Amino acid sequence: MTRKILIIIAYLSFLNVALAQAPKYSNEFLTLGVGARGLAMSNTQTAIVDDVTSGYWNPGGLASLSSDYQISLMHSEYFAGLAQYDYGAFAMKIDTNSVLGFSIIRFGVDNIPNTTELIDNQGNIDYNRISTFSAADYGFLISYAKKSKIKGLKYGANVKIIYRQIGSFAHAWGFGIDLGAQYQYKKWDFGLTAKDVTSTFNAWSYSLNEKTKETFLATGNELPSNSFENTLPRLILGAGRNLKISNSFSLLTALDFDLTFDKKRNVLIRSDFVNVDPHLGLEVAYKNIVFLRGGLGNIQDEKGWDGSVTKTIQPNVGLGVKIKNIISIDYALTNIGKSGIALNSNLFSIRIDLNKKNK
Repeated sequence: MTRKILIIIAYLSFLNVALAQAPKYSNEFLTLGVGARGLAMSNTQTAIVDDVTSGYWNPGGLASLSSDYQISLMHSEYFAGLAQYDYGAFAMKIDTNSVLGFSIIRFGVDNIPNTTELIDNQGNIDYNRISTFSAADYGFLISYAKKSKIKGLKYGANVKIIYRQIGSFAHAWGFGIDLGAQYQYKKWDFGLTAKDVTSTFNAWSYSLNEKTKETFLATGNELPSNSFENTLPRLILGAGRNLKISNSFSLLTALDFDLTFDKKRNVLIRSDFVNVDPHLGLEVAYKNIVFLRGGLGNIQDEKGWDGSVTKTIQPNVGLGVKIKNIISIDYALTNIGKSGIALNSNLFSIRIDLNKKNK
């Protein structure tokens, strides 16, 4: 019962503040990351990603697709199973130099009790009047990548369509563009991703019945009205290097820097002009079959009850296995030690590589 009450409070609060959201918190579900490999490495994929998940991390990485077709699926749960996070993607080679990809992301809370009609006009409580609804965010990405005539350079772009829904009460459509590039120089990999370069917008539309309006007003909430919401641009810089330790082992190291320009955030380097959030990832590979991964990120200041401030950091770990160069199964455990407000999450993803039959 307590869990349901918390969901109801969160739902009412969301409806009330949706229009007042600062741009920095718009479409935050698209910053969670995809694929257990990337999440285990604390989202350090900008320079090194080279598979179907590039459509999310850096569209330029799609140009390095190793097979004719790739499919990736992921499922995870947040907040002790209250929220479901799902991802699916498909990529295919158009020719030897270009790749096309499609991705879908969903983050949602289902079966939320709607108690706005619990009490009738005479003050009678009727639990049969409780219905349920879902609050879900969807992201649809159409990606294109191509190898440049400049040796080692790849670039790409995403067309991003956003759909956000709160039952039958409210929904929003949004549109945006991401750009990305990767450059290989000797043994180093460099990457740049520019997300929401045109400032992604959401157009909210609300449809509340009279009973819901009465409930909002009776509980001291303002009635929401149609409006627009913008997501400001974000730059991600990355570098990585793969070192051969022996004939069987190799070590991949990656470092990313997230740059945001929406006034101060709670990150390692912050100012009114730019914020810099660094994160580090490592991957040890055995014969390119078994992988052990780890990462450090989400460096923040945490204020204690006594007013003291301490630095916190979020470690992640993960494992991966590749079966006959066709199926890759990956696992990640994030937010170890509960350094943030969210509980740790177990994530699984699978990738399938397919090639055309030789004629």
